[in-house]
Amino acid sequence: MIRDPASESAIDQAARRLERAIALLEQRLGEARGRAGLEAGGLFDQDRAKLAAELDEARAREKALEAAGAEASAALGLAIAEIREVLEADEAPDAEGSAFDEDEPELDLDPASDAETPDPMTRED
Repeated sequence: MIRDPASESAIDQAARRLERAIALLEQRLGEARGRAGLEAGGLFDQDRAKLAAELDEARAREKALEAAGAEASAALGLAIAEIREVLEADEAPDAEGSAFDEDEPELDLDPASDAETPDPMTRED
């Protein structure tokens, strides 16, 4: 059915213009959503790629730190073993049964003996 524009009322004409405007608006909104979705998806992909790269770097640092920790632990283990060997050698009695070397003076660790020894920094006039 063909309508004669002269026979249409102003309200009918306004309603048709409104419908066309709404259809055009919906079309443009759909296009804008599509572009925004692509952009947002692209940004999401960029963020995901950046986070994946940072995770890979963190894992590499973790492995390097673990290796350094293992090396430090091994070095400490060797140092402890060497110190124990030296201490055990010093504690082992020599042929005469003494644990001390006769060439080295014995240390007096008795605090009572300190009271009898005069202090060289004080003057007795």
